[in-house]
Amino acid sequence: MRRRARLSRIGARLTPRLDARERFATIPPVSKAAFPTPQDCETAFYEALERADLEAMMDVWCEDEEIVCVHPGGQRLTGYDQVRESWAQIFAGKHRLSVHLSNQVHMHGMMLAIHSLHENILVQGEPQPRTPVVCTNVYMRTASGWRLLMHHASPAPALQPVRAAESPKILH
Repeated sequence: MRRRARLSRIGARLTPRLDARERFATIPPVSKAAFPTPQDCETAFYEALERADLEAMMDVWCEDEEIVCVHPGGQRLTGYDQVRESWAQIFAGKHRLSVHLSNQVHMHGMMLAIHSLHENILVQGEPQPRTPVVCTNVYMRTASGWRLLMHHASPAPALQPVRAAESPKILH
């Protein structure tokens, strides 16, 4: 104990004293927003999508090589770089999207949340909405709040015509 105290006093003499402002000036600022709930993260995701804002879009994603993104009809993309590049290509297009969410189902745990929903997308300049997209978003709780871990979107299957009710079959 005595030796440790002596070493720390020696180290204190060799290291110039910095005030708090100088000490924290060397720490890079955290650019990501803090999302206290998975719903806040999801809201930010769809706002970034509608604004075609790449930086805001990537703020919602985990900074992890394990992230996964599947766009409708597209291949499975893994890792931060592939996901970022795919959104950059989408946002480079001239068309802007308006997204209305429906059929939402949310499942939450301590560290993960799964949201299943339909994205109803209207492309600017097109008179009719596109076919709905069935989407699953998986969120993970991190030290800096909730982040998107996986986004999987696929075209919704065509609606089947409703048939007349059949007589119930009872098994005993």
